[in-house]
Amino acid sequence: MATTRELHGVRVLVLDRAGPTVRDEATALDVIGQTYGTEVDVVAIPVERLDPAFAQLASGVAGAVVQKFVNYRLRLVVVGELGATSGPVADWVREANRGRELWFVADLGELEERLSAART
Repeated sequence: MATTRELHGVRVLVLDRAGPTVRDEATALDVIGQTYGTEVDVVAIPVERLDPAFAQLASGVAGAVVQKFVNYRLRLVVVGELGATSGPVADWVREANRGRELWFVADLGELEERLSAART
């Protein structure tokens, strides 16, 4: 299940915590398909919906999933903590949060703050 919200003029598809796991390009496309006809710009996926391999950079899962969203011009937001406070994953999270295509936020409140700041 998913809901569409408008946060600071940006349409966001927010996936529920319960639901199919996003584990590869095909399951990423299933999520992307939910945006058709909705004018959504951002997809917020709870970390619980991501395959654990997403946080293992060497697996390639994160790269494949993120690239699908980029190809379809959708910003991907991972909601929740990946659990890495140091090392390559933490570095990747920090770097991604400096960009526009992929963000990691603790909760929807933080997403709302980031979208508000992006408008100013």
